[in-house]
Amino acid sequence: MVDTSDAWITERTGIRARHIAAPEQATSDLAYEASLRALADAQTQPEELDLIIVATETPDYKYPSTACLLQARLGAKNAACFDLSAGCSGFVYGLGIGSQSIVTGLYKKILIVGAETLSRITDWTDRNTCVLFGDGAGAAVLGQVEKGYGILSLDMGADGTGGRHLIQPGGGSRNPATHATVDAHDHTIHMDGQDVFKFAARKMPAACKKVLEKVGMTIDDIALLVPHQANMRIIDNAISRLKIDRNKVWINIDKHGNMSAACIPVCLTEARQAGKLKKGDNVIMVAFGAGLTWAGALVKWAK
Repeated sequence: MVDTSDAWITERTGIRARHIAAPEQATSDLAYEASLRALADAQTQPEELDLIIVATETPDYKYPSTACLLQARLGAKNAACFDLSAGCSGFVYGLGIGSQSIVTGLYKKILIVGAETLSRITDWTDRNTCVLFGDGAGAAVLGQVEKGYGILSLDMGADGTGGRHLIQPGGGSRNPATHATVDAHDHTIHMDGQDVFKFAARKMPAACKKVLEKVGMTIDDIALLVPHQANMRIIDNAISRLKIDRNKVWINIDKHGNMSAACIPVCLTEARQAGKLKKGDNVIMVAFGAGLTWAGALVKWAK
């Protein structure tokens, strides 16, 4: 569809493969499968959930929320529900909101899901973006843990002046759907790659350093760094700036591409399956995304 090659894509992004949802699959379908696995792993029944947060930029509908659709399918009748829009930072934003709800005693069990079907909003004629994005979902159950474990520090922020650099311009109240917006591909991802790269290069290392400083740790105290999987060059930049051992960084961009809010929970799942996460490990999750947003979380693994 575009003038590119496997070698060009791999050299500039690190991506070798991606997964695309089947035509009959929506974001809630992927979220449902991920949620079932997370609930089973946490030995939690759907009725025990107090809150469901779905981080996504590709909801099934504008409304009702994908979280409400997921609640109905799971049978989580006691959960409040909402979708969260923070781009690729969404899962970590969800962790931040969820953790505070638990710390304050408002809720006891929270399901956080990052789920995307970005293939539905990809412009397959745009060489700069169509090689980047994939579909996927990951989920986690938050709950009370013993003292000293769980989320130790957070850094979440945004720079709305950069919103134009990563945007889906059509379909909202500013630019409602018309034949003209569809013809102009305004309902797909539009990205200024260089500006987003510069933002990520600054904010990812800065967020990592900030969550460490808040608790008096250094990068040497970290067992695993889980960065957002947007571009291998961005990840390499973070590794260099943080001076962290590359063996401590989880990378799966070659297998999945950029799954936006789903990246970090899928990375965590794979890291656990590979035996790279054990109780007591200090883990940093860090992401950047549309908004422009960034988010970092330092966690002492509790399982």
